[in-house]
Amino acid sequence: MLLKALRSGLGQLIVLGDAVSRPRPQRRSPEGQAAVIREAAGLSLYQFHACPFCVKTRRSLHRLNVPISLRDAKNDPAHRDRLLAGGGKIKVPCLHIQEQGQSRWLYESNEIIAYLEQRFAGIA
Repeated sequence: MLLKALRSGLGQLIVLGDAVSRPRPQRRSPEGQAAVIREAAGLSLYQFHACPFCVKTRRSLHRLNVPISLRDAKNDPAHRDRLLAGGGKIKVPCLHIQEQGQSRWLYESNEIIAYLEQRFAGIA
């Protein structure tokens, strides 16, 4: 019980720290941002709100100014079930990439961030 309370409190501190120190979003031309929005339409991030690795990934999304659907795999049973059925395990963060009729599940925050950087950082 004590461990659960401690974990919850630390999670809330992480979320608060993120809110206070969030990076500025990348600025793009209206055409560039429209292209990012189109390309991001097939992406969704399965995450837990207070998970430090999820916070790290969401910070990168914010910095890159990429609007992605966030799926709460902790509190929403439908999202949790979809993550398990599609990705094969309940592990967050997990980026679901749906493009050209193909579905891909990308785990590990560093791999997700590298993918996002490669795909979106160069769009002006």
